[in-house]
Amino acid sequence: MSFFENVYDVVKAIPKGKVATYGQIARILNAPRASRAVGYALHANPTPVVIPCHRVVNRHGGLAPSFAFGGREVQADMLAKEGVVCDENFVVDLDKYQWREEF
Repeated sequence: MSFFENVYDVVKAIPKGKVATYGQIARILNAPRASRAVGYALHANPTPVVIPCHRVVNRHGGLAPSFAFGGREVQADMLAKEGVVCDENFVVDLDKYQWREEF
């Protein structure tokens, strides 16, 4: 399986109402220095309805300013529909919403 496919498998495991960071996904894949590669994989997401890349945020909980599917406003709306609240700066409270499960 390719690195991108492995990223997609991890992202599909993030439950509704939770988020994960790029670095967290990289660590789960035993590639702790590959957070940018995780971002590249998500930007190339072939099936955004199936692979919920909107649940991935930066290490501070920030949404992607150029979210691949419409901007951070769209990402914030998608997260809000799942119960994840962002502040006025488009930042998610990781203490509250970060996925803590191991893959």
